[in-house]
Amino acid sequence: MKNLLYTLLLGLFIYSCSSTKQRKMSSGDAMNDSLVSDTVRIANDTLEYEIIIIDPGFSYFLAAIARPEGYYTQSYLENKNRILVQDYNYRVRQPFQYNPEIYTEEINYDSQIDYGYDVNYKLYNYFVYLSRKYGERFSVPTRL
Repeated sequence: MKNLLYTLLLGLFIYSCSSTKQRKMSSGDAMNDSLVSDTVRIANDTLEYEIIIIDPGFSYFLAAIARPEGYYTQSYLENKNRILVQDYNYRVRQPFQYNPEIYTEEINYDSQIDYGYDVNYKLYNYFVYLSRKYGERFSVPTRL
């Protein structure tokens, strides 16, 4: 009887270990969808302004991790983007000091132009994404 109990427990243990299988991502998973559609277009069609970000994971970050639209004010985003774009462009011009695979092209951002909330929101979140993904720290002035 004791051997039967041990055999049953051993059988249950083996069965429970073998029943865990790796789950394949179905086409409905958010992470899988973000890797398939990894292009994010940031644009203001009335100003004929466009940034295209081709970075796997950014669309997922924007949809699942970033603060929701409306969390920041437009003026906050514009002030941050002005500083972050300057730092980003500096890094583009220094390919031997900074990774040229991350900093590929300069961003032409004029703080005197109203690009609208959507452009500023996505651009700011791209900098947040870069910081998190690559461990990059951008120069953001400290609060006084």
